[in-house]
Amino acid sequence: MAINRRDLLGYGAAAIGAATLGLPRAAKAADELTIAYNVNLPSWDPTTGPSAVNPTIQGLYQSVFDQIIGQKPDLSFTPGLLTEWGWNDDRTKVTMTVRDGVKWHDGSPFTPEDVVWSLQRAGDEKTGNPIQFVWKNVNNFKIDGNKITGDVVQFDPVYFKWMSFLTGYIMPKAYYEKVGAEGFEKAPIGTGPYMVDKFERNAFLRLKANPHYWGTKPAFENVTIKFVTDAASRVAEIESGSSQVTLEIPYEEYDRLIAKDGLAGSIKNVSDIGMIFFNDIEAMLDKNVRQAAVMAVDKELLVKRLLRGYGQPIATLETPEYTAFDPSIKVEHNPEKAKELLAASGYSPKKPVKFTIQTTKGFKPKDYEMIQAIVGMWRKVGIEAKIEVYEIAKHYELRAADKLAPAAFYNWGNSIGDPTTSTGFAMYGPSPHSVWDSKDLVDMINPLWGEKDEAKRVAGWKAVDKYIAEQAYVLPLIQYAQPIVHSKKVNVVQHVSGALLPALMTPAA
Repeated sequence: MAINRRDLLGYGAAAIGAATLGLPRAAKAADELTIAYNVNLPSWDPTTGPSAVNPTIQGLYQSVFDQIIGQKPDLSFTPGLLTEWGWNDDRTKVTMTVRDGVKWHDGSPFTPEDVVWSLQRAGDEKTGNPIQFVWKNVNNFKIDGNKITGDVVQFDPVYFKWMSFLTGYIMPKAYYEKVGAEGFEKAPIGTGPYMVDKFERNAFLRLKANPHYWGTKPAFENVTIKFVTDAASRVAEIESGSSQVTLEIPYEEYDRLIAKDGLAGSIKNVSDIGMIFFNDIEAMLDKNVRQAAVMAVDKELLVKRLLRGYGQPIATLETPEYTAFDPSIKVEHNPEKAKELLAASGYSPKKPVKFTIQTTKGFKPKDYEMIQAIVGMWRKVGIEAKIEVYEIAKHYELRAADKLAPAAFYNWGNSIGDPTTSTGFAMYGPSPHSVWDSKDLVDMINPLWGEKDEAKRVAGWKAVDKYIAEQAYVLPLIQYAQPIVHSKKVNVVQHVSGALLPALMTPAA
């Protein structure tokens, strides 16, 4: 099979690494699957630390750990480790029914005590759960057989939704208390469809099917996931046959590869969005600068030229799949108006406002190139932005410390589609996931966290989105279409959350 010189150079490191580590260059049997993945796995605890809120890693976690409440590929909810859940009439208590007959990977029984311990641990700020402010809202759990009740400290309308989202996993109480955090990193266990066979940090993960799994048994007995963070190398992996599935490659490469014999693809809009955080520092304190930065960006052109028509422009941090999506909110593309705004603040193409914009490179298709194009659009109106490239892990570190640059690209995942988990956490100053801290926005959002009237709650979030658009507190860019390329010998079911799940893959007939 012919590989051009660029692909060969990109493939070299991956191939050498695979040979050194003893990885298969191609699957050896029908029950083996090899995936070229686009990120590394920093930690095995899916409930603590920055990696716990990285949407791209969730596919790895969901292979080993079950989420508390399941989610189908179309994002509808389904029973998981809980078979029933809900509130009482006045929203002062929660009730949960725990699935019987589930086993941990070491063969020990999964129990309601695991659920209670995990929820209490998640709600304890000392454990480092980045969504602790959700989990703390219910406590005083009581167990009666396989039934659990808990007292609502503060009503949170998305409490159960989060059980299908980031950090919504149950940890093994007895095992974790026995081996500790360090021991768990060395030998993690869950209740999920796959068990960890071997893990080499920054290199690969080997999984084997869980013989005790309570759900549908995975079709592939053995799965090797290579961590291939360079997009060109992922292209080479799939083109050479070294991997059978890959994702998040440039769209022109997707189109080229699916036209080749033996390869196929799947691409659909997922719940991820591309956005640029504005930090309330330096030039971004000037409303004219923010509004000009938003108006200067031609999102339609970005989708058409850079993304080959895949994905769609967005005006808020909501997509059509999200509960609070409001198509009436529009943000115009108007470079001339952008120039006028900048002129009012003393800036022009000859005397530009200057700031840094941070971005990943190769993490998402055309992420760096998109920022390059945006910087070019800004330059024409009087904004000179310096690009700083960082790894996604660095973004989490800087965002948690509120030390992002004045502008920073990020992809935001929201598989539960609730406005609290998009606009809310991204734009609420006290949230560890936000870097915009203005009091006006905090005051607008505060009443919405515990609003029990669903219609009023959603309307309130739409009003917040409209206000954010008017103030240009953030720059929403696009809803992503996720490209997946795979061998025709493998059937792949694409999950709208963006999670790539080997348990949903089957050998083609």
